[in-house]
Amino acid sequence: MVRANGAVSLRELARVVQTSEVTVRRDVRALEAEGLLDRRHGGAVLPGGFSREPGYPQKTHLAAAEKSAIADLAAGLVEEGDAVVVGAGTTTQELARRLARVPGLTVVTNSLLVAQALAHANRVEVVMTGGTLRGSNYALVGSGAEQSLHGLRVSKAFISGSGLTAERGLSTTNMLSASVDRALVQAAAEVIVLADHTKLGSDTMFQTVPTEAITHLVTDEQSAAEDATACELSALADCGVRISVAPTGLPAEPPVHGGQDRHQQLSGPAVPRRVAPPPGGAPLPGQRRPGAHSGPPGQLPTRLAELGGPRVR
Repeated sequence: MVRANGAVSLRELARVVQTSEVTVRRDVRALEAEGLLDRRHGGAVLPGGFSREPGYPQKTHLAAAEKSAIADLAAGLVEEGDAVVVGAGTTTQELARRLARVPGLTVVTNSLLVAQALAHANRVEVVMTGGTLRGSNYALVGSGAEQSLHGLRVSKAFISGSGLTAERGLSTTNMLSASVDRALVQAAAEVIVLADHTKLGSDTMFQTVPTEAITHLVTDEQSAAEDATACELSALADCGVRISVAPTGLPAEPPVHGGQDRHQQLSGPAVPRRVAPPPGGAPLPGQRRPGAHSGPPGQLPTRLAELGGPRVR
């Protein structure tokens, strides 16, 4: 499965072989000792993961449910009339599908997948960068893309990547993609990183967003279920990153765009409401600060102990 997909989550492995994640984790550890794969928090990748990037078809099947939950939550951060930038990636593509119903929204993107998801949204204006097409992830990169972002200013940037650590921030495996992501981030007042548990604790070649520049992290609840990723979340919180954990497997609620209730949900003790995904775009070929973590530094591990479970609020 790792050879076919480039990366795989422990949860998916356990489902396919019909055993527990504890057993899968033990076997993955043995395979790593033989040099057949590299372990990552919540999953495994082919050796050489610092420079290897799975193709788009493989990415769509990796942590798909978690990406959907993250997109649901992140869509609630966008208000009517906002201007935002959305980077390339399968998680940001899921977000774009949910943004199609936000009236008066302007989305600047270098991703063909994001633009395609919003192509038929009558009340959303889509602005694409220039640049050279990178076929592996349907993104526009290069000097043309970067120059088209000069002088741009928007309220929020939604960005993803290949890895996220408290020490180094967000990173990716491709130099051209990293350069465009940095330009996207520089255009925004707030930087919101969308990263599922398979990316948390992983470090790849090119830094895109340093930790101190990340305003908000939206991740899934499995990130808090394992000790290593929970410690990474705690370290990010201590660096001033606001953290929202998207619950998976819960009924979706109607979207909320704007208003006090939404902000209270995200900053207070309640779990953020999920946003019902709209039917957005047809699939492509092959597709199947100011802001801080709410609470003082070091609060996250305490809350995990109090909750006695994986959910971080």
